[in-house]
Amino acid sequence: MAARVREVIWAESARDALDAVIEYIAQDSPQAAVQVLDEALRTGASLATFAERGRVVPELNDPAIREVFVHKYRLQYEVGDAQVLVVAFLHGTRDFATWRESQKQE
Repeated sequence: MAARVREVIWAESARDALDAVIEYIAQDSPQAAVQVLDEALRTGASLATFAERGRVVPELNDPAIREVFVHKYRLQYEVGDAQVLVVAFLHGTRDFATWRESQKQE
């Protein structure tokens, strides 16, 4: 049986967050920034066939919203029938409730 393949789409807010993280890391280590970027993009692309592998985001408890870790960062995504939407890229120690509230205000 062939694996289901979904289209992976990055929400603009997730792309912007990834860009900001990479810019921040690059201030101290351009090499580390490239490594994080590469891993984030590879991890996102791998969701096309392995979307269910991530854990359910504990703060939401919604089986459609999952996350995988990329270094210290939470790559969060929503699994649909035909696509995976990457919705967030945030530091693992960030207060989730505060972050989520700030996203609603934008």
